[in-house]
Amino acid sequence: MSRIDFTIGERASLSRTISLEDILQMAAITGDFNPVHLDEEYAASSRFHGRIAHGVFSVGLVSAVLGMQLPGPGAIYLKQSLDFLYPVRPADTLTAEVIVSAWRPEKRIISLITRVSNQEAKDVAKGESLLLVN
Repeated sequence: MSRIDFTIGERASLSRTISLEDILQMAAITGDFNPVHLDEEYAASSRFHGRIAHGVFSVGLVSAVLGMQLPGPGAIYLKQSLDFLYPVRPADTLTAEVIVSAWRPEKRIISLITRVSNQEAKDVAKGESLLLVN
């Protein structure tokens, strides 16, 4: 059963280390074979000076926190904004954190600030989510 109340400032998070295998699997799943993700030589000559992970890893971790923890199972995305601020590299450990910024119980709509940081506590992505809580 879904929760019926949330507190402004309530938080939840999830961490995951991104492996080279994860990047290869993401390319296969999405069809995004951009060489900046897959070809170390090409990526080394890019503005990133090395291979980077797909941005969807940050989005996916945020989605996992929202769907499994806060607001939790049964919640449905209405809107997601996310600014990508810093590249994610193989072996980076990402932490996705969501923070309740508004709760409209009469509509069962929750707004959350979303943030993804790496092992150096550097933000790699920031944004906002809007969800319908069933």
